[in-house]
This record gives sequence, structure tokens and C-alpha cells, in this order.
Amino acid sequence: MDSGKEVIAGSEEHQCMCALSEKAIRLTMELNGSYHTAGEIVSLMRQITGRKVDDSFSLFPPFYTDCGKNLKIGKNVFFNSGVKIQDQGGVTIEDGALIGHNVVLATLDHSLDPNRRGNLIPAPIHIGKNVWIGANATVCKGVIIGDGAVIAAGAVVTTDVPEKTVYGGVPAKLIREI
Repeated sequence: MDSGKEVIAGSEEHQCMCALSEKAIRLTMELNGSYHTAGEIVSLMRQITGRKVDDSFSLFPPFYTDCGKNLKIGKNVFFNSGVKIQDQGGVTIEDGALIGHNVVLATLDHSLDPNRRGNLIPAPIHIGKNVWIGANATVCKGVIIGDGAVIAAGAVVTTDVPEKTVYGGVPAKLIREI
């Protein structure tokens, strides 16, 4: 799934994605369905991702993912409530990142060809160290956000963001350097 190759609707790869989604839905419903201590949240995120999540990770539920297995989270990362991550194409979040309310990280597109519209086209998202993504922002597939950058609330990020810059708007553009 994180190869970057188009996934044909109904293919073995597509069926694998659906199976992983079922597992992610079960675990995120458990995470979102009742109160959990910080340690329990980290434990659930380890199950969702299938990898080490540092004890410094914190999250305010609800949290949503439709895969989880292609999500890599650094140290001292915070997700505010309502974060939605579509990580089939791969999402890396480096140390110190702050992800605001209702942020969407989307690594998939559908084919523009109407006859192949059900096919999926993945590309990874990489969020650098100490990045702050404001509430209700959307980061689209294939985007790299450089270290120390800020994404303004409500932005739609469709291109790479250089380090130590502020990007905002739809589509997001340079507002200023930090």
C-alpha cells in the first residue's frame, strides 16, 4: 500500500486494505468509546500502529484512522480531538509535532478516469520536527512539511512546505517565514 503504486479496486491489495480498516475501526472505537488514561491511550496506539509509540505521545479523543499500520509517530507528539489520518500511503510524524482539532491527513486519491474511479493512488505524507498544524487543516497525499513549519487553521496543503515557514489558505501558500 505504501509503494506509491495505484491500487486496483477489488484487487488483493485493496482487499488487504479493507481488512486492515476493519481492525483499525475496532481499535479506534475502543479508544473513542470510553475514558482511558494516558498509558492506556499509548497502549491502544501501539496496537493500532503495530509499532512502538513513545510514552510521551498524547491524544485527546476522538481519533480516527482507516489503517494505522503505515503510521509512524515520533516523541512528544500531540493529537488534539478529532484528528483523522488516512495512512495507507504512509504517514510519518516527527518529534514535537502538534496536530490540531479536526486535522485530516489524507494519503489517497482516486483515479480521475471515471472508468477507474474506484482505484486508489497512494503517496506518503511526512511531517517534520516541531511542526504545528492548526485546527481543521487538511494535508493531501505526497506532501512534506519541513521542520518548524506552521500550517494555519483551515488550510488545505497540496504542495511541500519549507521548514520554518507559515502556510495558510486554500490552497495553502506562503504567509511568512519564521
